[in-house]
This record gives sequence, C-alpha cells and structure tokens, in this order.
Amino acid sequence: MHKIKVRSSEREEMIDISADVEKILGAEDAWDGVCVVFTQHTTCGITVNENADPDVQSDMLGFLKRLIPQDEPHFKHGEKNSDAHIKSSLVGCSVTVPFENGKLLLGRWQAIYMCEFDGPRERKVIVSILGKARTK
Repeated sequence: MHKIKVRSSEREEMIDISADVEKILGAEDAWDGVCVVFTQHTTCGITVNENADPDVQSDMLGFLKRLIPQDEPHFKHGEKNSDAHIKSSLVGCSVTVPFENGKLLLGRWQAIYMCEFDGPRERKVIVSILGKARTK
C-alpha cells in the first residue's frame, strides 16, 4: 500500500495523478494486475476521464458547481461545504485500473484525477496494487 500526497491550489480542481500512480508501479516492479486508487477524504473524489482537452475538466467542474452550488440555502452543515460532500459522493472515492507490463491500461485520452471540491489543501491518495511482479 502506498500514499500519494496531492496539494490542491483552488477550491475546486481536477489534478492528474496518473504519473504518480505509474511511478508506484515502477518502484514496486509490478507487472500485471490492477491497482486501486482511493481517497479517505469526504470532500474530494477520484475519477478517470479525458486528459487531452482541459475544457473537459472545466466543463465537469462548472456543471457540478451549477448543479450543486456551495451557497444552497437549504444546506444545514455548519462548515459550509455540503456541496463538496455531495460532489464527492457523486464522483466516488476510488477507481480500479488494470495494468500490464508495469503500465496503466488507460485509454489514449484517459487519466486518473483527484477531484478537489473543498480546497485548497493537501490530500492523501492511497494506491493498492494487486498483481504479480516481473519474473526475472
């Protein structure tokens, strides 16, 4: 089990952590299997989505912001981050990604994103590798 520290700089943003996950696969000499990428936080999420056009992240965050505004008058939670909790639940807290030959089997335009909904802050992402090591 490994931990990645991710520092967000805005209240809401999507941060590509694919390279960090692949570094862990390389350091572990992991060859074939799956890795689970999980966050323990309740106001951020983990997703796989397009990495070619940054407008996709902007569109996703913008739609979630319009769908679930921070200042919704019916929210009762005193920390004023109920929107972040809801967005986290919608996006989810983990993804499972297969890997082969030590490389994530993401599609050509895919990346793993940590989705910040209540930043800026430092987050921990846990990566668990299930698979076999390279035979030498």
